[in-house]
Amino acid sequence: MAASSIRNVERRSVSLAFIAAVISVRSCDLSSGMWHTVAAARRQAHHICPRHHPVATVGVRKHTSRQVLCAETHSAFRSGVTYAGQMPVISTSAVRTTALGAAGAAAAGIGYASLIERNAFVLRETTMPVLPPGSSSLRVLHLSDLHMMPGQKLKQQWLRELDRLEPDLVVNTGDNLSHQKSVPAVVQALGGLLSRPGLFVFGSNDYFAPVPKNPLKYFKKNHRRVYGAPLPWKDLRAAFTERGWLDLTHVRRDLEVAGIRIATAGVDDPHLQRDRYDTVAGAPNPLAQLRLGLTHSPEPRVLDRFAEDGYDLVLAGHTHGGQLVLPGYGALVTNCGIDRSRVKGPSRWGAHTQLHVSAGIGTSPWAPYRFCCRPEATLLTLVAAPPRRPASDTGQGVSASEAVAR
Repeated sequence: MAASSIRNVERRSVSLAFIAAVISVRSCDLSSGMWHTVAAARRQAHHICPRHHPVATVGVRKHTSRQVLCAETHSAFRSGVTYAGQMPVISTSAVRTTALGAAGAAAAGIGYASLIERNAFVLRETTMPVLPPGSSSLRVLHLSDLHMMPGQKLKQQWLRELDRLEPDLVVNTGDNLSHQKSVPAVVQALGGLLSRPGLFVFGSNDYFAPVPKNPLKYFKKNHRRVYGAPLPWKDLRAAFTERGWLDLTHVRRDLEVAGIRIATAGVDDPHLQRDRYDTVAGAPNPLAQLRLGLTHSPEPRVLDRFAEDGYDLVLAGHTHGGQLVLPGYGALVTNCGIDRSRVKGPSRWGAHTQLHVSAGIGTSPWAPYRFCCRPEATLLTLVAAPPRRPASDTGQGVSASEAVAR
């Protein structure tokens, strides 16, 4: 037990160090620039007056102009004075002060990311033109990645308020749980939304509890996956289906919502290699006004199949929007095969398929941070699309996975 606790503390420390490094990257750039300036000046000084060439006369030690120049230069390093005609020199104390400032900024950033932004829930509203001309609009509430813990009262209260939006359809794209006792908390948090038409698929953190990870593994595409303790996904599934939500795991379902005929299909989590698209492959009902696909992780191999079969819209989660986002750069990783430009929000996949990736509502309890990526739910208003352009203008001939997001 003690050894396990020590390992967990060590893993948490690695995560904290990684977060600190990410958040303070801009300050580190400034500090790095100062160090390069100092190093360049020292090399220049050594070129002017190498210390291993003392100059003296027999019997009487004299200082030549070369030695005086050397002494003045090294004095400038100590005092922080700019040497005429050379690069400006910054003293060690100035660099130390800057480093301490960067460390303080990193600590403040970690506090903000873990205590403030992680709980700064926001509702996004997006309009997506995916319905046939003449169709009435359809309001879809997209939820994903709740990562619920039993004691997360603030998150649960915010989720309960979403029922006031009165969406026509609720779509949940998985990763609802982070604890074996979280099912009641999820059901209570969703509240009245469970009485509305709903669709769902599961993610890895519906089947297995999250575990501590080395953050650097997220930068490796084929790192070995470690699974936590089994989670009560069957209980969660029963709670959803008993209240009327449809499980789209490897099934196709047709339904009508708000006067819109919808053909739907879903796959199990591609992140766990559980997807079996062949079980739902083929063109959806041609009489449907909306062809909707669901997956937890937006892996290109699955998105390509949905696009090839003619689905209008695919909803996914899993990415957390990158969770840590650098201003001016974007998400560091997507944790799946899609590019960073599609890490959250709407985009195109191929010529005719729209993709929406939710940044999610929660985080792993082992990495409870968000930076420049607030937890979110999205209210999608699906409206009639404009008439399609001729094939020559749609980018046909480009594979779906290579299509540029726009």
